[in-house]
Amino acid sequence: MKLLRPSSRFLPLSLALAAAFAAPVRAESLLDLYESARGYDASWQSAKAQYDANLFRAEQAKAGILPSVNLGGGVTRAQFDNSVPLVERGITTQTGTLSASQPLYRPANVATYQQGKRQAELAQAQLTAASQDLVIRVSQAYFDVLAAQDTLAFVQAQKTAVNEQLASAKRNFEVGTSTITDSREAQARYDLVIAQEIAADNDLRVKKLALDSLVGKPDVKPIPLAVPEVVPLPQPNDVNIWVQQGEENSPAIQQAKTAVEIAQLETEKAKAGHKPTLDLTASYNVTRNPGGNTTVPVDTRSKSGAIGLSFNLPIFSGFATQNRVRETLSLEEKAQADLEATRRNVAQAIRTAYFGVVSGQGQVKALEAAEASSQSALEANRLGYQVGVRINIDVLNSQSQLFQTKRDLAQARYNVLLGLLKLRQANGTLLPEDLARLNALVTKS
Repeated sequence: MKLLRPSSRFLPLSLALAAAFAAPVRAESLLDLYESARGYDASWQSAKAQYDANLFRAEQAKAGILPSVNLGGGVTRAQFDNSVPLVERGITTQTGTLSASQPLYRPANVATYQQGKRQAELAQAQLTAASQDLVIRVSQAYFDVLAAQDTLAFVQAQKTAVNEQLASAKRNFEVGTSTITDSREAQARYDLVIAQEIAADNDLRVKKLALDSLVGKPDVKPIPLAVPEVVPLPQPNDVNIWVQQGEENSPAIQQAKTAVEIAQLETEKAKAGHKPTLDLTASYNVTRNPGGNTTVPVDTRSKSGAIGLSFNLPIFSGFATQNRVRETLSLEEKAQADLEATRRNVAQAIRTAYFGVVSGQGQVKALEAAEASSQSALEANRLGYQVGVRINIDVLNSQSQLFQTKRDLAQARYNVLLGLLKLRQANGTLLPEDLARLNALVTKS
């Protein structure tokens, strides 16, 4: 089967168009693509906007302990008629009032202010979780493209090897040293590899589109891993230490802890319904009557000021406060239970990710040994086929086994690297700097 190639006389024109309209494409590292995704990914932008909104909401809680100042004014017009003596006159009244209030003792407002600060901490933990999720999504898409590229390259290499074996079988059949069966087996295997190549090419195209849509760039070229790849071990090499770090750093646990504190403060707010409140109040009022009023026929102006304390003590509210306290205590227990469940889930996720990395490293070593063995087996079968002690299907099977092992080995390496990132995500220590460390495992083209 031959692939059609474009005529050489069209190459200068196509090259000129590419140079004129296409920007130069360079390979990009995982960290570069992460930075691009931060400025483009809609999910990340949504999380960042929600974080900003939560911070502003938290700041609103401060209003309850700060003074409030109001300015009011008004103008009224009244018609005054009197029969004895006969007086008919319109009266205009202009008023302006400046009032201020400063809470002196309001336990509910203080609890709300403390909740606002906890809400800011909660927003920070949520943003951290969104950042770590973006790191994983970019890394997953990055390694998916690399794996698809490797698969296509291995299938194409297998196609070349099968094509050579097909040509050899045909030559041997022509000279009478092999049967038609060898040629047909090689042709069937070649046709199968062509189908695999089509599927691998389509899979690579889909994976590239997914990465492009995530980082907001067309035709992204990820930097391939260096060969031979060095797969690092989890450091520290103790799952219990990872679990302990997760208790301190996991955004999920931090959010659950903050939710408990917010629930406790909500109980304090409910209990404040039994407590008195005390405010400092002040006001200043100006009243003016242009043209006089009902008793004075000339312009009048009056000013008054007041300062004082406003005290309020709840006596009875129809048992609303008592039931509100019971409600918040139940919600506090729920928050405590949610925290414990989160701790268990995080610990389980950390252990699963840790042992997944360890298992993946074992798979890498086993596949490296299998690759060497498969290469030796292929060489032995080729030699045996040449001397007549092996048949063509033996060579074809050993070729398939070698390239399948190569593909599995590449995928296993990517899985381990991604597993290391997911392990750090599970215990809450994943940072963009971890992508920079992975850049040390790649070679720039």
